[in-house]
Amino acid sequence: MSITAPRGFLAGGIRSGVKKQKKDLTLIVSERPAAWAGCFTRNVVKAAPVIYDQRLLPLGRPVRGVVINSGNANACTGARGLADAESMARCLAGLLDCEADEILVGSTGVIGVALPMDVILSGVRALAPRLSNDEAAGLDAMEGIMTTDTIAKIAVEKIILGGKDVTIAGMAKGSGMIHPNMGTMLAYITTDADISQALLQKVLSDSVRVTYNMVSVDGDTSTNDTVLILANGFAGNESIQTEDKNYQMFCEALHRVNRKLAKEIARDGEGASKLMEVTVSGADSEEDARLMARAVASSNLFKAALFGADANWGRVLCAMGYSGARFDPEKIQLIFRGGADSIAVMAHGDPIAFDEALAKKILSEKEIVVDIGMGNGKTQAKAQNKDEIFAATAWGCDLTYDYVRINGEYRS
Repeated sequence: MSITAPRGFLAGGIRSGVKKQKKDLTLIVSERPAAWAGCFTRNVVKAAPVIYDQRLLPLGRPVRGVVINSGNANACTGARGLADAESMARCLAGLLDCEADEILVGSTGVIGVALPMDVILSGVRALAPRLSNDEAAGLDAMEGIMTTDTIAKIAVEKIILGGKDVTIAGMAKGSGMIHPNMGTMLAYITTDADISQALLQKVLSDSVRVTYNMVSVDGDTSTNDTVLILANGFAGNESIQTEDKNYQMFCEALHRVNRKLAKEIARDGEGASKLMEVTVSGADSEEDARLMARAVASSNLFKAALFGADANWGRVLCAMGYSGARFDPEKIQLIFRGGADSIAVMAHGDPIAFDEALAKKILSEKEIVVDIGMGNGKTQAKAQNKDEIFAATAWGCDLTYDYVRINGEYRS
């Protein structure tokens, strides 16, 4: 399965010449105009493609496709960078016989270098006639957006809305320069669902908040982070115009796609050998839970401890303490989980004597869960006459020697 799984979408990827060897150019095209939504980096320094796409978003017009290059971020490239992004859009628009503002643009790679527009535009012209809806074309498109990624990140969900089969497919790239607030990551999602642009933006923004914005590899938020979704209505479902049952089903399916992609980004962190999942439950508010989970997943000290399989749980408490969240340290319980094993290291705010050998075994697993309980978590809920207890999940990875090697050699 790939980005071409929903009906009415074509894709492809080739090496245009930006990179020395690997594919570096991707096209995604809808066979008819599609509603779209986007979420972008919160970095004040924004790459030209981000600026270009953000200018189109409030216009509310449907789009026909996306052109993306890897190997060069087209960031910090001034007026020329924005003109180059527009040229990429115009080139594909001419080949599809549509307007330039019906084409979105993405870039990823080295910052501060002008795009080699001759090879990119030649690549767009060569690739456009070869676009296909088969799985192989979708996998080529995935390869075309990868930089230091070591695995393809793809997710597909199928649901039934009003008796109609609906498919949502996503692909993402991201391995380094990843930090909450969408951070370097790109994600592209296609769906044949019929849904209004306003609701598409709402569901995407809500999902990004608890998926991509809960991932941290290294604490750096990129200039290029972008998540785009295109919905072309080929499924023939009754158009989703209100937050009804069909909307909720669509929300849940999109969330599953984004959650899977977010976890794969964390798993494929530059140099990473372990996936870390941090769960916080029983907090007094969702924001408190999110702050604590993200702080632990982002802590370089704790990430280094994971690399060494060292159960240095004090670093978890330290990260929670500087997260800005409100909590009572005397109520915390902390459990490490890995494989079929688990070990408690703290309960009701007190340390627990634990088996160091078992802890090392758990922290040597490829996937590790840091399970944090905050006590009853009902203080604020009671004050607001609610029964809700708040929770959040964040994803990260260990910090290894290879991370330094990869980033020390990035431009070469």
